[in-house]
Amino acid sequence: MKLIKNAVLFVAAILLSINAMAQTKKDIVDVAAGSKAHTTLVAAVKAADLVTTLKSEGPFTVFAPTNNAFAKLPAGTLDNLLKPENKSKLAGILTYHVVAGNLNAKAVMAAIKKGGGKASLTTVAGGMLTAKVVKGKVVLTDEKGGKATVTATDLKATNGVIHVINSVLMPKD
Repeated sequence: MKLIKNAVLFVAAILLSINAMAQTKKDIVDVAAGSKAHTTLVAAVKAADLVTTLKSEGPFTVFAPTNNAFAKLPAGTLDNLLKPENKSKLAGILTYHVVAGNLNAKAVMAAIKKGGGKASLTTVAGGMLTAKVVKGKVVLTDEKGGKATVTATDLKATNGVIHVINSVLMPKD
């Protein structure tokens, strides 16, 4: 009986290890595609032709707006951005949500502390985001003064990390 119990525990441990390894084999696009809350983001990444970029080695830190974040945009904005003729503008907005490097929540908090209460993050698009802690949550401010709160952190991918945000950030025009 003890032998069967040990065998079952051994098999369970192997299955858990395989599952954990399988989860870590997902890149940023795969992690986002696996989230029902990010279907709009994934569609936008495809429309902007950024899939290959976000599947590359990185590392990247992505501040990923949810479907509800995209729904907050003015009526017609998203539909307009998804048009082929607006591909470069959409790519600019999406890459404004990406920072080079693997900044987990601990690293973001350390940068805020080091910056005396705020951190300036340079995006892949070349713009700036300001990160601060407000009421215990990290809040990002874009160059237009728009704000997004980080609602989930440290969704790990093979080529970086994703932090979920509740609003779409906009670069300067």
